[in-house]
Amino acid sequence: MTTPPPPVTEPDPSAMTCPGDQVGPCATCQRKTHKYGRGGCPLCQWCMAPAMEKWGPGVRYISTRS
Repeated sequence: MTTPPPPVTEPDPSAMTCPGDQVGPCATCQRKTHKYGRGGCPLCQWCMAPAMEKWGPGVRYISTRS
């Protein structure tokens, strides 16, 4: 049995371990997460889990910024 995610008003734990300028909204649920900079991810851990189940643990995103 898995624990349901906390309300989106609560930040992803990664947001509390990175500099404030690297915090941004999850691309799916808008929860505050470590989104920018080294180690950042556009998805919070709760939104990333289903993506990893679907695509495997090697799932990555590619930045389209130039």
